[in-house]
Amino acid sequence: MNEIHRQAHRVLMPSFHGLELPGWMRFRLGEGIGSVCLFGTNLTGDDDQAAALVARIHESSPAGCLVTLDEEGGDVTRLDAVRGGRTAGHAVLGAVDDPELTTAVAAGIGKRLRRIGIDLDLGPVADVNCEPDNPVIGVRSFGATPDLVARHTVAFAAGLEQAGVAACVKHFPGHGATVTDSHLAMPRLDIDLDTVRQRELVPFAAAVAAGVPAVMTSHVVLAAVDAANPATTSPAVLGILRGELGFDGVIVTDALDMAGVAKPYGGPGRAAVAALAAGADLLCIGPERAPGAMEAVLTWVIDDIVAAVGDGRLPARRLAEAAGRVDALVARQQPAGTGPGSEDADRDAARRALFVRGPHELITRKHAVLLEFHVTPGIAAGEVPWTLPLDLLEGADKRSFTPTDDPATVLAEVGDRPLVALVRDAHRHAWVADRLERIARARPDLVTVETGWPVVDADGSPTGLPGAAAIWTYGGSSVSLRAAAEVLGGMR
Repeated sequence: MNEIHRQAHRVLMPSFHGLELPGWMRFRLGEGIGSVCLFGTNLTGDDDQAAALVARIHESSPAGCLVTLDEEGGDVTRLDAVRGGRTAGHAVLGAVDDPELTTAVAAGIGKRLRRIGIDLDLGPVADVNCEPDNPVIGVRSFGATPDLVARHTVAFAAGLEQAGVAACVKHFPGHGATVTDSHLAMPRLDIDLDTVRQRELVPFAAAVAAGVPAVMTSHVVLAAVDAANPATTSPAVLGILRGELGFDGVIVTDALDMAGVAKPYGGPGRAAVAALAAGADLLCIGPERAPGAMEAVLTWVIDDIVAAVGDGRLPARRLAEAAGRVDALVARQQPAGTGPGSEDADRDAARRALFVRGPHELITRKHAVLLEFHVTPGIAAGEVPWTLPLDLLEGADKRSFTPTDDPATVLAEVGDRPLVALVRDAHRHAWVADRLERIARARPDLVTVETGWPVVDADGSPTGLPGAAAIWTYGGSSVSLRAAAEVLGGMR
């Protein structure tokens, strides 16, 4: 294997499907693959299973590699995809606004990751979620103001670092002001550069100044800088990160199979070449959609990179530089640690973040019927369990509520029992908002638990839900839902 071929392997972050490391991935690790990204399909929810799989990956990589995943806390989890997130999410931590608590929560996540053997966490999320209708960020963000997001981005990255896990801050230059999901299309930020510097770039600048080792790009077009190319493949946009912000670590791409970048380039192979040429160092290829599908894609991407060096579209020194940065990050990683993280910080954060509106006698709900309004989850989080724990709600039952359900029929079934509605981003789903209004008119004692991004008033307080009482959790992880159930059950 020649040096160009080795370097082409080194800059790639592929994935695989299933609980066992396939033979083709072992072969590619032997050829020098720089990183492997795990998804929920690789994990059972048992940390011992995860640790054994990660150990097999490391053992198959003579040159060393970075095992990574998206463990953001809150709604986006891979380790707990089977049961649902059990740590405090970013919006919870931003609502509490205690950076020391944020560091403690991240350190807990990091200790668990390090015990398993994870080297790099694809987080924290540094996007300023200033667009309430954002379909992809929402509660994954620490908040809607740049200074708030900046201090918690730095605090979260510091917690991971304390535990021996490298942080990858994302999604540069910012995905929080968009209304398009880059998994499905290419979003545009049509704002002036001064606004970008004063809002989107602030958390990234703070993270770079604090020494974060990796930054992930977004497939967002920053029109004021490059109106044609998404940030991932834009030399001008990545030039801001390198030049203006002074970042010299590893630039990681978001998944190159996402429509926001794959579609304009006709697939991940050409997108990979364009990203490397623009200044990216480590290329996430995306989840394997079916067993064995990644093997052909990986071959395609490697062949395209080697060919691009051969015909001059990708300078050999640029590929060598990218591979060298990956090598440096692999070399700084520590052996796997021991001991799980503490859950105390997560419980504290979830309880402190709750925003409750309404009289105590209405909020305490015994023998209630819980109406779960199920909406399509975000692609980043995927399908994970999501409900209030009935063991804390005396005599409670639950019922799914769908767009085809008639509120009058459901209310007749419920009778005079107390009602609790569990929703996620009610303001973004017209049918949910409509049904809540109709139910509240008939039952003004309705209590709603909103787990998504809140609509806020001029003072920044959550608002907009009908009924006599409401609870905002700032996330749908089990620790946040349990905190809400403690209030409903009269325990807090």
